[in-house]
Amino acid sequence: MDLAAARHQIESAFVRMNALYQRPLFDEWAILSPSAKHGVLAYAGRREQSFRQSLPRDAEPLRAAVAGRRFDPGEFEFASDAAGTRYDACMKIGPTAFLVFNNTTLSMSDIRSNPPWLKAQTVFFDLGEKFRADPLEA
Repeated sequence: MDLAAARHQIESAFVRMNALYQRPLFDEWAILSPSAKHGVLAYAGRREQSFRQSLPRDAEPLRAAVAGRRFDPGEFEFASDAAGTRYDACMKIGPTAFLVFNNTTLSMSDIRSNPPWLKAQTVFFDLGEKFRADPLEA
């Protein structure tokens, strides 16, 4: 999958997740890859001007959750207590690319406590399956 197709898949999934969750589920996402300028292939959210500077700090809970693990495209992890601007989830979407998700007001624990999350997570899982079948080539 190329970057344009990946962005389309992600944006479509976000629309569906928001509808099922009955409010914005993740209000920020980024595709990260060491091959990209400054490590970022794409970003969507409210902090376009500042998120790169805070990315190392904001990714700390996820880095701890995935430390020492090997991921294949489509696999994901959550950081349950990542509050505020700290990233809540990541998904490997290509050989060297990860998609990170964030809700800048809720933690994953807060998200999971809302029953509509059960429906929205099926879309999250389906997004992973799309990248498993056709990983991002970046």
